[in-house]
Amino acid sequence: MKRCSCCRLTGWSRKYAYQVLLTEELARHGVAAVFLRAPRSETPEDQLLLQFQGMIAEYERAQILERSRRGKRHRCSQLGEVSVLSGAPYGYRYVCKSDEANARYEVIEAQAEVVRQVYDLYTAGGLSIGAITRWLNEQEVPTRKEGTRWERSTVWAMLRNPAYKGQACFGKTQVAVRQRLNRLARQRGGLPVRNSASLERPREEWLEIAVPALIHEETFALAEERLVVNKKYAARRTVEPSLLQGLVHCRQCGYALYRTSTRSTARKIFYYRCLGSDAYRYDGQARCDQRPIRLDLLESIVWAEVLRLLEDPALIQTELDRRLEVARQTHPAQRRQETLHRDLARVQKSMERLLTAYQEDLLSLAELRRRMPALRQRELALHAEVESLSAQFSDQAAYLRLAETLSAFLGRMRENVHPRYRRTSAYRAAAGQGSRRQF
Repeated sequence: MKRCSCCRLTGWSRKYAYQVLLTEELARHGVAAVFLRAPRSETPEDQLLLQFQGMIAEYERAQILERSRRGKRHRCSQLGEVSVLSGAPYGYRYVCKSDEANARYEVIEAQAEVVRQVYDLYTAGGLSIGAITRWLNEQEVPTRKEGTRWERSTVWAMLRNPAYKGQACFGKTQVAVRQRLNRLARQRGGLPVRNSASLERPREEWLEIAVPALIHEETFALAEERLVVNKKYAARRTVEPSLLQGLVHCRQCGYALYRTSTRSTARKIFYYRCLGSDAYRYDGQARCDQRPIRLDLLESIVWAEVLRLLEDPALIQTELDRRLEVARQTHPAQRRQETLHRDLARVQKSMERLLTAYQEDLLSLAELRRRMPALRQRELALHAEVESLSAQFSDQAAYLRLAETLSAFLGRMRENVHPRYRRTSAYRAAAGQGSRRQF
């Protein structure tokens, strides 16, 4: 039998539930887990003690994270220390804290000159972010990491970083769950390794720290203004969205497809084009040889497939019935409503007991006035929550009525379809204009 040892169970996983699953999986394959700071898991008591240690360790980890977060915010807002950032952007060197001085930013003159030139090209020169990126790569300007190339996202982040005007900010982003796939995950055919993303927090929540400035505040304000204007009036701005916009990707290389157009002598033709086939994005070397796809032809095929599925109302009705049945059985509002009714009955009974005790001279008027307002407030709060849950059940009832009138729902869908797809043969056939078959 194989044996492994570790100092403590919490080193296996950051969550107690995952630790239990991992321990059971090891035991299923004949691997014995030996812990130096815990008894051997042979008796039920030892297993219970080991489980308590895992839960306490998970709680302690959460407390450490919270204390660290509070400590960083205090050092940032009250002391103005750069150590909370733990790194420096391009143009600076991060100097760690020592016995003689706190952590600080030191300016790297060669990189600082690149930053000033980027801002000058964007504000005074009028170049786009893509043009600046190509210029940096053509001039072979070194990046922070050797062997890498400049990207548009790097230049865009540089133009938005307030540290270059002398105000480094802490707490700009927050971690949130991300459900979308990326290119590498699509190529592997699975989920992304990191299912999280950094979302920007509101500007008023940022905490500023004074650092050496590389550009003037006026220059940074001009760049910020132009970023807003370009985002609003960019030529790529989609006035009329497409059916598959943001939903299709290249099967060959995994990059997303974007909408582009070309104009013939008669009309304007739209295409879906792979990002990897644009050589200008990758130093003149395209990463994909996939040809563009006609937008109208691809969307007609997809729309015809959607209509084919909607031609069978029983399919949609079965799926709706299944989801409604699951919602009835697992809806948390139902259990919460039962708990609220029990709590409300308990509060009302307590109020009745207080009144009975006062009427029988077992409770003074001062004591009644002291204890009754809290019960009244609790009763009002429970009533408000019960009414809120009743409103949720009313919405669910409306959804049930929608499911019962499926034919009306399909009729509204046909009426609200984009005029572009009403001209397709698949739509006319499904709507009964070219065939007798109806929804």
